[in-house]
Amino acid sequence: MKIIIDNKIPYIKGTLESFAEVVYLAGNKTTPEIVKDADAIITRTRTVCNEKLLAGSKVKFIATATIGYDHIDTDYCDSVGITWTNAPGCNSKSVEQYIASALMALAEKKNFSLTGKTIGIVGVGNVGSKVARLCEIFGMKVLLNDPPRARIDGGKGFVELDAIFENADIITLHVPLNMDGIDKTYHLADDSFFAKTKKHPIIINSCRGEVTDTQSLKSALRSGQISGAVIDCWENEPELDRELLSLVDLATPHIAGYSKDGKANGTSMSIRALSKFFGLGINNWKCSGVEVPESIEIFIDGIGKTSQQVLAEAIFATYDIREDDKRLRASVETFEKQRGDYPVRREFPTFNIICKINNIKTINKLKHLGFKL
Repeated sequence: MKIIIDNKIPYIKGTLESFAEVVYLAGNKTTPEIVKDADAIITRTRTVCNEKLLAGSKVKFIATATIGYDHIDTDYCDSVGITWTNAPGCNSKSVEQYIASALMALAEKKNFSLTGKTIGIVGVGNVGSKVARLCEIFGMKVLLNDPPRARIDGGKGFVELDAIFENADIITLHVPLNMDGIDKTYHLADDSFFAKTKKHPIIINSCRGEVTDTQSLKSALRSGQISGAVIDCWENEPELDRELLSLVDLATPHIAGYSKDGKANGTSMSIRALSKFFGLGINNWKCSGVEVPESIEIFIDGIGKTSQQVLAEAIFATYDIREDDKRLRASVETFEKQRGDYPVRREFPTFNIICKINNIKTINKLKHLGFKL
């Protein structure tokens, strides 16, 4: 048995060597010649698994340690009997943390309170549902749009995009990339999308670059039709649009889901799926040795501070999006390297907060975010 593994997948080395010949490769070095005698591939988004790569190979199983799977030609795989699996929800808490930091940074930069602001969440799956809960903790009004879920669930709790266009101060996108069909999301945010917005909202894209039309987004920012943007996912990565970079409030190199917890979850889910498919007997395997920051204790003196100020201080102590923004603007050409060498980031439950806070509501908000107090 032979398994090809993307060398960017962490916490995996030494796990499968007793079951198979294991070859670790960078995604762009996975070629038809290399996979022709492989039985399985474990990958991330940079390995394009299509007919060109797989035709004539022995591959029976593909696991991607990511939520997204548009790098896998699922129709081709299904047609030739290759089983494939992704890792739904693996980094949803990481994206939640990213959005939390983005919202706090925007509120500080533009001097507004999140309480009472209306946020439209487009796409309410594993990620969007967690972002909704986060925004409710912040005291925001939440509007949910997800046509596929609305059809399945009967529409209760969901709104049409028009309601978001009419009322949202912030719109955040959390949809998969669908190139066509009734739920097409390719260039969902286009000229028409931005033109319909009434309150000059801030746009956040941390799902897929192609969900926003770059030219339309730039035009909307230049005209003031939208009042700001946070972009993690870019069309034509890693060759991002420099003009768009200059226009947005916060820019990051597609790392919203890059917490160590999220990557560990994706690895664990892939190994378990591989084990079940081939009967390896490690169906409950879990990553070990996940890195932690130098300190997991956060000291906060909250006396005289607003709830938002305390929450921001706690969130930035775990992850400050502004640092990623500075790195990207300083060295756009190292987009891929910044992703590959990304600093240790752990999610809220890793941290202990030692605090002086006399507001029980603020304490409860910190607990609901997942912090230990």
